[in-house]
Amino acid sequence: MSPTFRLIRLERAVDLASEMERRSMVRVEGDRPLLGPGCYGIWLEDMEEARIALLREGARTQQLVAFQGPSSSGREGRADLLLWGDWSRLEATAAFCSGQPFLSQIGRGMKETLEAFGCPQYRLRLRGYTLELGSRTALMGVLNITPDSFSDGGRFLRPQDAIAHGWRLVEEGADLLDLGGESTRPGSEPIPAEEEIRRILPPLRELAKASIPISVDTYKPEVARVALEEGASLINDISGLRLYPELAEVVARAGAGLVIMHMKGTPRNMQDNPQYDSVVDEVYAYLRQGIARAEEAGVAPESILVDPGLGFGKTVDHNLILLRRLREFKVLRKPLLIGPSRKSFIGKVLDLPVDQRLEGTAAVVAWGILQGASMVRVHDVKEMKRVAQMIDVLRQGS
Repeated sequence: MSPTFRLIRLERAVDLASEMERRSMVRVEGDRPLLGPGCYGIWLEDMEEARIALLREGARTQQLVAFQGPSSSGREGRADLLLWGDWSRLEATAAFCSGQPFLSQIGRGMKETLEAFGCPQYRLRLRGYTLELGSRTALMGVLNITPDSFSDGGRFLRPQDAIAHGWRLVEEGADLLDLGGESTRPGSEPIPAEEEIRRILPPLRELAKASIPISVDTYKPEVARVALEEGASLINDISGLRLYPELAEVVARAGAGLVIMHMKGTPRNMQDNPQYDSVVDEVYAYLRQGIARAEEAGVAPESILVDPGLGFGKTVDHNLILLRRLREFKVLRKPLLIGPSRKSFIGKVLDLPVDQRLEGTAAVVAWGILQGASMVRVHDVKEMKRVAQMIDVLRQGS
């Protein structure tokens, strides 16, 4: 069995030390690791010990720092290894391994991991639509057709109000619309699929006439089936296929797109003291499993996005950690979507109510784009469109 490759980005010595202590890893090669811009780590999880000596030799040659610890799988004869250094030395180590018969598979895995981490462009296929992501950040406009959503519950429950607001978001520059008929705020209770369908159907039928993809925010297969029949191109599953794995087959049969999001628990209980050994590790593994389930069910690889699920079963600190290490999720080789809009962690950091979180949302949107997000899900499309356009120009230099 091949090792699992991960790439990490930590800027503070205390964070790296904490990770090494949590994983019971010790430094076995090199001097004190350098931190800061351009420095990264490749984790090789569950690696055969017979290969580790050769790989450590390559790390020593390239002046990388190496940490070694027990295998994350707990299997005998295997171990975890972290190689830390600047980008060029990691690339050189990947090339060194590729030239060694006993390490060629390791070299390919390292090279592919580095390429995925640095990938700036994606082509997302959503039925009849193709979105070129990367050079320009895509905006997903939120349309909650519910009486109890945390931010705008009740405002767009009437079909005519929902339709008018949807067209307004299109005019403001939304690249997609995300229609939701069930609130998933913390503490919310599920509603019958029939009621969810009743809420979304009139706006969906009208807004499907727009020249942009329509997403439906649901985890229920029966809702997704109707939505796709009525013109939706994307299903946004907050449960990442955990609640209803058969949803993937519904999406696959329609040739549609799928958002795989992380959530701990359910909306009703997700904020009841959420705890993680490592929030980044758990979210990463959850999303990877969701991708595998989707592709096994027939969802096209180029039709999948991933979302770390800000605010869904996370404390303020969990959300901030995910945002600081957001780029690590690019190794999943899927476009990255984030939904920070007006979330409670912004309110807690700034001590502001939900209707005063525009600037905080803008800050997180800007940060998320710089950390690799290809799409942002927001309520305030006009304002966040301007933020995204400015950041896109700054990061590309023109």
